Amino acid sequence: MVKSQTRYESQELTELLRIMSDPTRLLMAYFLQSKTYCVCEFVEMFEMTQPAISQHIRKLKRMDLITETRKGQWRYFTINDQSPFYPLVQQILNTINPEDTKVKSILLKEKPMEC
Repeated sequence: MVKSQTRYESQELTELLRIMSDPTRLLMAYFLQSKTYCVCEFVEMFEMTQPAISQHIRKLKRMDLITETRKGQWRYFTINDQSPFYPLVQQILNTINPEDTKVKSILLKEKPMEC
C-alpha cells in the first residue's frame, strides 16, 4: 500500500519554507519539538534580545507551527503537532544532527528558568 502524502498550496509551502529557512527559527522549532520553552530561555540560549526572539516566535506562530500557553505574565511555547504542516516540519527537523556544533553550543547555554 502506498502511503498518502499531504499536499500543500504552493503559496503556503513557499511561506513555510521561508519561515523555516532562518537558522534561528529552524533551531527554535527543533528544540520545541522535545520541550516547552519560555521566551526568556531562548533569549539566554540564542544570545539575542527579547524583541528579536519575540519576532521569531511571532513568525512561527503565524504559520501555526507552535502553540502558546500563558501562565501569568509568562508565555510558554511548544511545537504544534496539530498543525497541517507538522508532518513536513517534523521530517525537516528529524534531519538535523543532534551532534551538530551549533545545536550543542546553544544547548550548553540552556539554564533552568524560574519565569
